[in-house]
Parts: sequence; C-alpha cells; structure tokens
Amino acid sequence: MPAVPFEAYVASLGRLTAVIDPTASTPEADDITDAVATLEALDGIDLESLAAWTLAHPDQTYVLALVVGLSREKLKNHLRNWFNTASWRKASLEQGAALVEKLDEEFDLLRLLRTQRNSAYTFGDVLVARAGTRATATTAGQSGRKIEDELEGIAQSLKLPYVPRGRFEGRNGKTAPADLAVPATGRDCVIAVAAKGFDSTGSKLSDAVREIEEMADARTGGQVALAVVDGIGWKGRMADLKRIWGLWDSGDIDGLYTLATLDQFKIDLDRYASLRGVSRLP
Repeated sequence: MPAVPFEAYVASLGRLTAVIDPTASTPEADDITDAVATLEALDGIDLESLAAWTLAHPDQTYVLALVVGLSREKLKNHLRNWFNTASWRKASLEQGAALVEKLDEEFDLLRLLRTQRNSAYTFGDVLVARAGTRATATTAGQSGRKIEDELEGIAQSLKLPYVPRGRFEGRNGKTAPADLAVPATGRDCVIAVAAKGFDSTGSKLSDAVREIEEMADARTGGQVALAVVDGIGWKGRMADLKRIWGLWDSGDIDGLYTLATLDQFKIDLDRYASLRGVSRLP
C-alpha cells in the first residue's frame, strides 16, 4: 500500500490513555484506605507491633513500602533480594518480623510511619504526592498494550497463527523484534508487525524507532513488515515519527497504520497472509 502523506498520517494519531479522575475511588485505593485505617488503629509503632500487623494483613503489607516511597514493583525486587520471593504475602506470613526489620534498616520505616501517621496534609501536599508517584502510571502501561491487544484480536478473527512479542530471523541471519509474528517467530516468520503506542514522550519512543528500523533492515524480500504506531506522545517527537513514515514511503516497510486505520491493516494482513500462503487455523 503506498504511503499516505505524512501530514495525513499525523492527523490520524489519537490518544491511547483513558481520561482519569484522580479523585475517583478504585479497588486499589479502597484497599490502601483500609490498610491505613488498621495502621492508624495501632497503639504504637515498633518492630513488634508491625510484625504482628503484617501477619494479620499479609495482602496489604505493600502499603509499608508506599510509606517509604517504594512502588510495588520496587518492593518485589527487594523481596527477591531479601527472601527469594516476589510475594509480599508469602514474605509477611513466613518472615514478617524480618521484613519489617529490613524495611526499617534500609528505608527508616518506623520513623517515617510514625511521622506520617501524625501529620496533617494540605491540598498542595496531595498534588505533590500525585506528581511524585505518577498516579497514572498503571493506566499508561495498560495503554501501551492496547495496540498489541487489538492486533491479536485481528489475527484471531482472520484465523491466523501468530506469536506475540518475539524476534524473527531475516536475511543473512539478522534478527529483529516483532510484537506480532505470523505464523511464528524465528526463521519461520512470514509477516512481522511492530506495535508502538505512546501518549507521553521519552526514551521509549527512540527505542521504538530503532526496533522498527531493525525490522526493516532484517526482513527478506519474501517477508512482510508492518507497523502500527499511535498515541499523542509522537506529536512531541515528530522527527522520530517521520523516520518511521520514511521507511513506509521508501518501501522498507510495507504498511504503517494507527488505531483509526486498523480496518485497512486487517485488509492488508489478510491479503499478505494469502499471498504468502499462510495456513489458516480451523
């Protein structure tokens, strides 16, 4: 399919991330509120009382990490290092006292918890906390998977065999990433698809450009390379976006799409699969 003008492609970019009401209640927020209530109910804060609390509330001990400024993911990393498990529930039930001691030794848990339990917070403090903890990070991560999920749904509707998130092998043994490979990864890949969606700017956009360039460079004449690139974050990296579009314009990749043009992607994917003799699933 010939490339549409760059300006027309940019106009089809859309926002991937849902609008978030930071004041709305969520199951996660309710869980944290419940955990905080039980911490506030403790008569005092010391190693013994917190060890008993972790044993009584093993599913909520991640809140202690929030007290010292650790995300859940960072807590998991420390748990693997300390106890050879990423489960705070398991660590709490089996080594609750040791967990509290580690958090206190390395992150000053007892002092920070005592201070925060007795503090009053202003509206400004709330906004600073939201900025520091990036309250929308979880949703942003989910938006990054939105394109991949859409592509898998299309492949399934066309009854095409595929492998998500792997690498394919092209000419002269070169390999490159493929967010969707039809019918398989490795040397058997016939169609390689890149899925790159970002609503914010950053180094990941440069990585995305590099991966699509690797895909274009590695593919053989018999392999098809497609890319679905969307999200308003690209509007802050127009030079990078134009590099991707240039690969389409020069014929180094066979198609470039956004979520708004997935109907065309489905038509092209179906056509390329038929031309390359990809067997359909029953």
